[in-house]
Amino acid sequence: MTTFVDSSALVKRYIKEVDSKFAVSLIDADDVLATSWLSFVEVRKAVSRILQDNDLALARQAIADDFDKLALISPVQSTWQSAADIADTLGVRSLDAIQLACAQRLRIQNLRFITFDLRQAVAARAMGFNVAGS
Repeated sequence: MTTFVDSSALVKRYIKEVDSKFAVSLIDADDVLATSWLSFVEVRKAVSRILQDNDLALARQAIADDFDKLALISPVQSTWQSAADIADTLGVRSLDAIQLACAQRLRIQNLRFITFDLRQAVAARAMGFNVAGS
């Protein structure tokens, strides 16, 4: 099975939060993980806001190592159009719409989509994704 992992779930691998263990268990349950390149930016930004010094350096290295193992989706022109349509019809934020459009690009029936963003989860369900996390 393939799982699309949103940055809201990925960040929990590097920053301890209440539901970090749960997020990691969801992520570790699948050998084939995909995310967008946008997640790399979002995760690095979140980690940089919270961690410092050696903890930050270790987290950045772990992020680089982990992202080397992910299938990374780069938006193309049609992805941007889909993201705009998703934002218009489902009322999600722009970055969430981009993530959803990238997941949609995989064209996998009943794709597992891990997110801890409630608004994004509602939209993902509306798009037919099998949502875990939120």
